[in-house]
Amino acid sequence: MTMSSASTAPAFADVTASDAALRRYLHGLPGVDAVGLEARAATLGTRSIKTTAKAYALDLAISMIDLTTLEGADTPGKVRSLCAKGSNPDPTDRTTPQVAAICVYPDMASTAKEALAANGGAGIKVASVATAFPSGRAPLSVKLADTREAVAAGADEIDMVIDRGAFLAGRYGKVFEEIQAVKEACRRPAGSGDGEAAHLKVIFENGELSTYDNIRRASWLAMLAGADFIKTSTGKVAVNATLPNTLLMLEAVRDFRAATGTQIGVKPAGGIRNAKDALRYLVVVNETVGPDWLSPDWFRFGASSLLNDLLMQRQKLNTGRYSGPDYVTVD
Repeated sequence: MTMSSASTAPAFADVTASDAALRRYLHGLPGVDAVGLEARAATLGTRSIKTTAKAYALDLAISMIDLTTLEGADTPGKVRSLCAKGSNPDPTDRTTPQVAAICVYPDMASTAKEALAANGGAGIKVASVATAFPSGRAPLSVKLADTREAVAAGADEIDMVIDRGAFLAGRYGKVFEEIQAVKEACRRPAGSGDGEAAHLKVIFENGELSTYDNIRRASWLAMLAGADFIKTSTGKVAVNATLPNTLLMLEAVRDFRAATGTQIGVKPAGGIRNAKDALRYLVVVNETVGPDWLSPDWFRFGASSLLNDLLMQRQKLNTGRYSGPDYVTVD
């Protein structure tokens, strides 16, 4: 199989020239010390944040949320409600940051775009899962059509899922080419007037990749193929984001930037439900890749319920008391 070189990493043209070369490179990456990785994640996860920094961290975490609804029972009304909440998370405190994005299925992208504009959230991105989410089991033509329709409907970001079956079977070239093809499909239709292409987040579904070595390989594969973000999971399986697998992905984007000069974002998704967990992730980001990634442009939380706890903790910090159960809406 002959493959095109990665546009984001021309220095790796030889690595991506063929399926065999890509396989040699990915299997030549250093093996992951699982014990060391988990120990470092555990140590970082126990770091405390001073009260003076906690207010900043809570606001930063809110601004990094991709507020998500990905259910078969989603309705336009539910999406509009979520957009209103993302645009104005705490109606009693207008200093509360807006979220980074609203994440929906492709058929709800235009509804989200319109609702955000109507609620003062025009600066919030619309993220749309595509490519036969969450399984990724569809022909490439279907995945590309899914992506193009979402982009045409106004999606600013596409969250695609890799073909885990192909990856686990060692068919890295197939996965590489699919990511490249979806990246190309993220371009705006000619004459749309909407500017640059939608950003591409590539989801690995770490819980199905089984090993840390596979997560490291998937990270490099996606980055070489042109991903703008790498994302842990769909939130639809038993094992989603964890501190160790997010730490591993952060190390990968750090090393990729050192090798290529290209910065890639990271998005843990699924299972991050409270402020304490979110702050642990921010500590891991700061200690692993530094403040360059402490921005919604480079780090996101994929979550549906996390925002509520961040709002509760924010009010507790500001007023000294916890709110009643009706302080935040139930999504």
